[in-house]
Amino acid sequence: MNQDRLEQQTAAIATLEEQARQRTATLIARGQRLIGRALPLPKILFDLRGQTAGQVRIDGRGRGTIRYNLALLLRHGEEFLGRTVPHEVAHYVTFLQHGHGIRPHGPEWSQIVLALGGDAERCHRYDTDGLRARNTRWFSYHCRCGEQRLSSIRHNRIARGTRYRCRLCGEFLRSGTGSQTGA
Repeated sequence: MNQDRLEQQTAAIATLEEQARQRTATLIARGQRLIGRALPLPKILFDLRGQTAGQVRIDGRGRGTIRYNLALLLRHGEEFLGRTVPHEVAHYVTFLQHGHGIRPHGPEWSQIVLALGGDAERCHRYDTDGLRARNTRWFSYHCRCGEQRLSSIRHNRIARGTRYRCRLCGEFLRSGTGSQTGA
């Protein structure tokens, strides 16, 4: 790739990243007006890979990070700015207003995403051809009801001390033997 083309590509990436940052800040300001209080600006990263378009993380101290998938932003530019950015900002605003006790795409989030000008779709429909999705490992856990399969994410949380109850019997889940890999 020649130097001019590389510089053009680098400038295009920087422009789209800046547009996503500005759109995020604008929507957070709108979210502040919606819930009637100041909101801290989250850290914004463009490090998400695979087929996920965006993600919000809140650390133990309540500091937020919004992660965007740069490959999808580059492929879908304006649509990404109009759909994914409001979607993720709505998660951030909803968390700061309601905390952990709500469903991620529940009525509280739906109300906020619509007020921010987004849509209440849970998943994007972007072309993800050529973007690799991660294989998820599944682990067996047990309760009174029988076997429950938990993803590696929940399995790792359990390893760090989190406890999960079965939704049916209420018993704490206990690890079983072995694991399986699946898509």
